[in-house]
Amino acid sequence: MFLSRLSMAPRDPILGLNERYSQDPRPGKVNLAVGVYYDESGRIPLLDCVREAEAAQVALRLPRGYQPIDGATAFQEALLPVVFGLQPGTPRASRITTVQTVGGTSALRLAADFLHRVSGVESALISNPTWENHRGVLASAGMDVGTYRYLPKGALQPDLDGLLADLEHTPAGTVVVLHACCHNPTGYDLPAGAWALLIEVMRRNGLIALLDIAYQGFGDGLDEDAAPVRQFMDSGMPCLVAISFSKNFSLYGERVGALSVVAPDAATSERVRSQLKVLIRTNYSNPPSHGAHLVSRVLSTAVLREQWRGELDGVRVRIRRMRHRLVAALYEAGMDRDLSFITRQKGMFSYSGLTVEEMRRLRETSGVYGVNSGRICIAALNDGNVDRVARAIALACHPHRK
Repeated sequence: MFLSRLSMAPRDPILGLNERYSQDPRPGKVNLAVGVYYDESGRIPLLDCVREAEAAQVALRLPRGYQPIDGATAFQEALLPVVFGLQPGTPRASRITTVQTVGGTSALRLAADFLHRVSGVESALISNPTWENHRGVLASAGMDVGTYRYLPKGALQPDLDGLLADLEHTPAGTVVVLHACCHNPTGYDLPAGAWALLIEVMRRNGLIALLDIAYQGFGDGLDEDAAPVRQFMDSGMPCLVAISFSKNFSLYGERVGALSVVAPDAATSERVRSQLKVLIRTNYSNPPSHGAHLVSRVLSTAVLREQWRGELDGVRVRIRRMRHRLVAALYEAGMDRDLSFITRQKGMFSYSGLTVEEMRRLRETSGVYGVNSGRICIAALNDGNVDRVARAIALACHPHRK
């Protein structure tokens, strides 16, 4: 039988750790591998703006019919001011085709299918390092996937010169995946002035930008984090933007995402939409409705929108505070390394600088789980566990101390 020939697939490097964590019986265990925001109580929060939007949505008692292939128009239009800084119906907004997707991962896969199957793009570059699934999504769509320099081992800032040099020698027509903000896994973003240089190199060499914006609002603010997307829009270059609302709305299980394609003009934009709809129809047919309705209601209701901004500000402030708390606790625990770089990183993640062996000891000795690359999720820390985590890290880095 054909099934008997199957081999066991390797565990996902992150989800596999989550499975091991869930099976660990030790009390006081901590999961720093997960890519989820937890509040101070250690729970995934239900935002107040979402709670109010959901109550209003449920009260309508609407039927649960299929959505259009590309999702609801209200959802597509509601995200334009947030991500692109544009109002629906304006001439510049008419250049943008937006379709709802099944989370940010589906947006990336839809972009890859569109680029490879429809537009004939054969190769892609991702940052070294990057989110582990970038390579898998692009390769599964049929692309050859390479890397560009981003953060050399042991470095405390992105290698902008190396990145630009790599792009200068990249063949025209290659898609380049860029983290718009809160780089995953490193926490190191490009400086603001670097984006103009990057755009010019990409324009000169005929490269295609695919921007992944999964953590908007977790870095410096909603508008600040979207600045790279808007710079590409202003440049006049066609580009693709994969958007996730999992983190900034705390709607992980609802899988609310979008793919936006910025075209040269409205007529091209309509042709893009027609091709995306064919790809969607033959994949998941149409997207789920509930989470998109909640996002649309919050973004299109002035009071709820401002409430969301305020709640998101609170999330960002808490993450920054935990960065400083962790560094202080690590010094108190006896760490003798310069760890101030953790406070300068942005978003949920930190490249901690811990080695593979230190991460292994951290898991096995103390029940504190993180990825072998040394990436830890700062958003999983709180006042109740940060001191214990710091002591565990110090023990993993100095195992011979008593």
